[in-house]
Amino acid sequence: METALEKVQKAEDAWNSKNPVEVSKAYTVDSEWRNRNQFINGREKIVQFLTEKWEKEKNYNLKKELWGFRENKMAVRFEYEFQNENDQWFRAYGNELWEFDENGLMRKRFASINDLEIEEKDRKFK
Repeated sequence: METALEKVQKAEDAWNSKNPVEVSKAYTVDSEWRNRNQFINGREKIVQFLTEKWEKEKNYNLKKELWGFRENKMAVRFEYEFQNENDQWFRAYGNELWEFDENGLMRKRFASINDLEIEEKDRKFK
């Protein structure tokens, strides 16, 4: 349990840093992702994806929560808020399924994500 909670907190901290290279180091070089309707494979593509993501999503702030784990697999719930290029606020929320290799690096990340337009007054993460 302690290791699982630590992994979730480290992931939250890394993503909130908005540093694509640092975030990518938690994943295997051939990591497989599904992010919404995109399929991303490998660290290079992860860095590219995250760079583009954080160029478009301003004031990004994320919270992750452990839902469950067994052996080398985890389920995580998340919410994050951001502004788009038109300054419209959004809350994105969903679930991630993670699978780790024998060295503790994430080799698979499958994210189901929904976006909801919100007013600035309705933000949770300020």
